[in-house]
Amino acid sequence: MEGWNVGRSGRGAWVVMVVLSIIPTFPLSAQDYRAQALRILHTVPLIDGHNDIPDAIRERGGFDSVNFAVNQPKLMTDIPRLRSGAVGGQFWAAYVPVTTMDSGSHPAVYALEQIDLIRRLCTRYGSALAMATTAADVARNFAARKVSCLIGIEGGHAIENSLGALRMFSRLGVRYMTLTHWRSLDWAVASTDSARRGLSEFGKQVVLEMNRVGMLVDLSHVNDMTMSDAIHASKAPVIFSHSSARALTNHARDVPDSILRLVPANGGIVMVNFNPGFVSEAVRAYGDTMAERARLLRAAGTDSVARVDSMRAWESRAPHATLEQVADHIDHIRQVAGVDHVGIGSDFDGITEVPDRLEDVSKFPDLIAELLRRGWTEADVKKVAGLNILRVMRDAERVAAGMRGR
Repeated sequence: MEGWNVGRSGRGAWVVMVVLSIIPTFPLSAQDYRAQALRILHTVPLIDGHNDIPDAIRERGGFDSVNFAVNQPKLMTDIPRLRSGAVGGQFWAAYVPVTTMDSGSHPAVYALEQIDLIRRLCTRYGSALAMATTAADVARNFAARKVSCLIGIEGGHAIENSLGALRMFSRLGVRYMTLTHWRSLDWAVASTDSARRGLSEFGKQVVLEMNRVGMLVDLSHVNDMTMSDAIHASKAPVIFSHSSARALTNHARDVPDSILRLVPANGGIVMVNFNPGFVSEAVRAYGDTMAERARLLRAAGTDSVARVDSMRAWESRAPHATLEQVADHIDHIRQVAGVDHVGIGSDFDGITEVPDRLEDVSKFPDLIAELLRRGWTEADVKKVAGLNILRVMRDAERVAAGMRGR
């Protein structure tokens, strides 16, 4: 009898396995992955490393020219879409044009005006936004269901070679500074510069003072030698607030594997940019082709109307970047630097073109969904969404506390 029971149990298990084997399994749909992404983003803040809405607002007439509480179809960012995209924290870029470096201009004043705009924006829409300067602030704002407003200065020329100015920007709430923009400084070299040098001795002082005051060192826009020098000089984790992987797209603004391999020991993070020319090699190469065609048309003496018509015809055939290619860059950085050292830095409202399916800030969950579709675990997705940059912020705060008083 006992033997019969065992046999019957075995036959029953066999029948169950046969039945299960013939029931078709269906992959999750895109909607399922997006729903999973949204559920995850309700438990951890998605923090974008770079958004240029302050400059976009300034270009449209200033603070009072845009109602941020309603949909702004000509922009990529507004409060309704921030909510739809489950954004938990945003580094707003206090962008300072390199033209302010020219004689008679004052980069520091421009930076102050941008910081003022960000703070006023966050105050006016206080039901949805809240200022943050620490990782703890972000966590508190997230619990209150508000988007944290973090400030990053884009362009080290804003300090006008003054460590005193750097310190005062820190007191105003600036939490990172991009060392250069498109033009090199006396103390740091931009990615567009062919010079074979990196940080000067003063540049290393800037990095250490940023460490001391708790300001993150942002290496987007600098050349490879400056990247390396800053990583070796810094006592705190560095960030690349909006850069992608050069192994996939051969653009000077992207980060080469040789630098990606240095990031883990430093504890830093590379936050992937959505600029089509930074994430698609086909788009980048086509852009170079268009620039060369424009040069040849000018050299041939083609009149301006004919040049415009010709360039429009070429532009209509341009390839598009895709959400999947952005995910490829995240995958690559995870492979080379590790999952603890990659994040998201969209550059929304600072770029004129966007990848397909990543048109504005409401689309972040679709990118998270793509990572889930590729087999990423929820724990790793949470790191990319926001936990990595929060860890970097906490580490920088700890370093600053240790250096305080020096």
